[in-house]
Amino acid sequence: MTIRGATVKDVPAIHGLISCYAELDRMLFRSMADIYENLQIFKVAEQDGKVIGCCALKVIWSDLAEVKSLAVDQHHFGHGTGKALVHACIDEARKLGLKKVFTLTLVPEFFEKAGFVRTEKNAFPMKVWSDCALCPKQDHCDEIALMMEL
Repeated sequence: MTIRGATVKDVPAIHGLISCYAELDRMLFRSMADIYENLQIFKVAEQDGKVIGCCALKVIWSDLAEVKSLAVDQHHFGHGTGKALVHACIDEARKLGLKKVFTLTLVPEFFEKAGFVRTEKNAFPMKVWSDCALCPKQDHCDEIALMMEL
């Protein structure tokens, strides 16, 4: 398995992975246009020439970034794909000189194993909530916030 920056040829696979989970109400839907516009923030996991996972690192402010849009093909669960993608995003955050990364998730145990700790959602600046304005669950959010100090 190889972790690398996403390219335009990866967009359909990224869209497919994210859509699969969005249809199950496990993450926010992202349009193809949105993925193309934000392609530079995505990492992909590739095995045998096929994209099997994706994750994004979105810089929010001078000291803060979000790990988001983590999706792994169900046939590749339990093989370290998600962990490798998250660690690639954390490494990128360190290279950028960021001090903290956070995530909002329905699977906090996964991120806790990666070194994140639970935190209060209201600890984040309003800029963090730009995606929330589009979410149908914004008034009854069930995601859990986790943070990692770098």
